[in-house]
Amino acid sequence: MTGYLSLENGTVFKGELGHGSKGPVEGEIVFFTGMTGYQEVLTDPSYKDQIVVFTYPLIGQYGVNECDGESAIPQVKGVIMLHCPDDYSHYQATSSLKDYLHNWDIPYMTGVDTRQVVKTIRDLGSQNACIGHSPLMPSTRKRKGQIAQVASSELTYYGTGSVHVALLDFGVKKSIISSLVKMDCSVTLIPYDRINLLHTLKADALVISNGPGDPKEMAALMPQLKEHILKLPTLGICLGHQLIALALGGDTRKLLFGHRGANHPVIDHGTGRVYLTSQNHNYVVEDESLVETHLKPRFFNVNDGSVEGLQHETKPILSVQFHPEARPGPEDASYIFEEFYQSIKQSGREKIYA
Repeated sequence: MTGYLSLENGTVFKGELGHGSKGPVEGEIVFFTGMTGYQEVLTDPSYKDQIVVFTYPLIGQYGVNECDGESAIPQVKGVIMLHCPDDYSHYQATSSLKDYLHNWDIPYMTGVDTRQVVKTIRDLGSQNACIGHSPLMPSTRKRKGQIAQVASSELTYYGTGSVHVALLDFGVKKSIISSLVKMDCSVTLIPYDRINLLHTLKADALVISNGPGDPKEMAALMPQLKEHILKLPTLGICLGHQLIALALGGDTRKLLFGHRGANHPVIDHGTGRVYLTSQNHNYVVEDESLVETHLKPRFFNVNDGSVEGLQHETKPILSVQFHPEARPGPEDASYIFEEFYQSIKQSGREKIYA
């Protein structure tokens, strides 16, 4: 069945609409450059309400399994691929990608000139798009409120480690929780809108999670967030990184088309080394806005020079724009969790001898 991908700027692409795909659906169109990891992408809450274009020409060859989801359900609005095979091969796979998308009523298109779609996004920026049986122009409205749709609504507990980490949930990925639990941490997951619970949890440290949308939508939380960031060893990941900057007086801006993929080079001026990282974000911290914040840029994107992470001058506060849990992607940056863990231990020793 012929399908149409219509962009906000009026460009229309034709392809094959997946069997049973309903429509029309609208979402912000973005692209992902990784060769693998499509299941993690589809279930990452940071992709809420987005139409994802996969640049690698063959998607779905190893099927979908019960292990690799970053949340319980797919979060995307739609999927665009050049080719998605009916057959798949992997010992853990339980279904094809096509069946998975069909079962969750996620429309998808194949046979689309994905190279030209990506070129259009790179030239004109991320924008709204529509998938349907006919060319239908999407609205130009900005989407809001995705965090409330993907964040948890109640306290949840993980692990039994000796270090108690409070994880403020704005749409956290499962693999972030797993990475903390593996490091001898017990984790209390706190809904973002119940941040006041931090006063009674007696946590040793704070992690601020990833999540979808514009970080400035959380402006009302900044005073409370600042209070806790300055009291506890803190790690911010992706959206959490942006929120730390905003809470301490910095600013953010939207990129033209964002960073999404598993091969983004980042230089760490703390070690002098370059690491390949997994990324998924539309917004970045403005370097010039950090002058009065006591936050210093430590990580930079090698490709465009944008800020990829911050470190406080005197307090154990660290933030990274990329994903150290590396799901999907390379594990180069996993040392960030160990560095955070050691900062918690050091902070505890300082309290004992104070």
